[in-house]
Amino acid sequence: MKRAPSAREVAGTVIERVLKDRSFASAVLDHELGRAVQMDGRDRALTTELVYGTLRFMPWLESEVGQYATRGLDKVEPLVRAHLLVAAYQLLVLTKIPAFAAVNDAVTLVRSAKDDYVAAFANAVLRKVAKNAAPKSADEMNALAVKSTAPWLVKALGRAIGKEHVAAYLAWGTPPTGIRVERAEERSDIVDALRAANPDATFEESKWSPFAITARGAGRVDDLPGHKEGQWTVQEEGSQLVALALDAQPGERVLDACAGRGNKTAILGRAVGDSGTIDASDIHAAKLERLANELRRFGIPLGATELVDLSVGTGDLKGPYDRILVDAPCSGVGTIKRRPDLALRRQQRDLAELASLQLAIVKNAATLLRPGGRLVFAVCSVLREECEEVVEKIVEQTGLRLTPFASEPLKGMAEGAPTVRLLPHVHGTDGYFIASFVAST
Repeated sequence: MKRAPSAREVAGTVIERVLKDRSFASAVLDHELGRAVQMDGRDRALTTELVYGTLRFMPWLESEVGQYATRGLDKVEPLVRAHLLVAAYQLLVLTKIPAFAAVNDAVTLVRSAKDDYVAAFANAVLRKVAKNAAPKSADEMNALAVKSTAPWLVKALGRAIGKEHVAAYLAWGTPPTGIRVERAEERSDIVDALRAANPDATFEESKWSPFAITARGAGRVDDLPGHKEGQWTVQEEGSQLVALALDAQPGERVLDACAGRGNKTAILGRAVGDSGTIDASDIHAAKLERLANELRRFGIPLGATELVDLSVGTGDLKGPYDRILVDAPCSGVGTIKRRPDLALRRQQRDLAELASLQLAIVKNAATLLRPGGRLVFAVCSVLREECEEVVEKIVEQTGLRLTPFASEPLKGMAEGAPTVRLLPHVHGTDGYFIASFVAST
């Protein structure tokens, strides 16, 4: 039987790919965990913690490790550097893990990949890191999370949500897994079934979306009862709220303009029912194919799927639509807890380009909206450059005007306003900005 890789081994492999190829950590992690079929749930959870924790604190970890590497970390090849950083995260942050275990495992992995000389180097560096490691309070860890974030992003967050909220927004913690049930009336029974199948995890009905369940410590949830049967799927609660903000009604014709893999499309398709139509467009053919397969699995009728770049035109999309959802491409800053490598790859100069792209998509999508129809603009970002500043230009350059949300729970969350900013430390969701518009009549 093939040996199951250790959590530290897989984590090192993922971090190496991020360092060497600038790969997206989530995609590499999913791939490596998919290959490691022998790993149990606890090791999978530890692997995820090691990968995302190392990435979240990487600038600080590099400075801590680098002071003991005489030639600097830049001279250390990616795999060795990855194992050093994963071990340092365990020594400096996950202090529940014995120091000798973190050091010995990292040295063994380096030796198997390189040679005794490089392993001796890793051993010397990590023992010095371990010698100076000390438990840190929650406030100290929050301060390190801020320190490990690019200064431009810290300032941008301060402008958007207030300087007093930045530390709470960036505070490190493993986010829960979001589950979306297909029928709200079945949520309670599904929670009971999930608890019975995995008693070591916690499953709770979420606060905002009537379709949402929050799972913690559940490991690979796809193997739990109800998933293969189409009763539920994985979808974060804030993402669900974006779809609910459109307030799609039975019999309506709706467009999911940046549909991606179709989680929001499914919610919209369920809302319009058999008497309505849900169309989906995206610039990635593979995502549209997956979307069609998912909606077929859930038994949700799908209208047209169009491969179109809405930043340059409307392609073969045929309006008018009663409602249009534009969940636009963005910096992803709202998902920093779930995808901490974004904080390492995004640059301040990206914001202007993304804002222009978002505006172009909305302007083209708006031409497909019937008079009086509703358009919802959303981004998984909380930065003003992608939120209020884009909304101002939408109002200036289109026939759209802001209007209060018509659906719960958005009406309550926005307190009657036409926009709402979802924040992890306030709402327990990923970070989102959602704006509601209607077309001029």
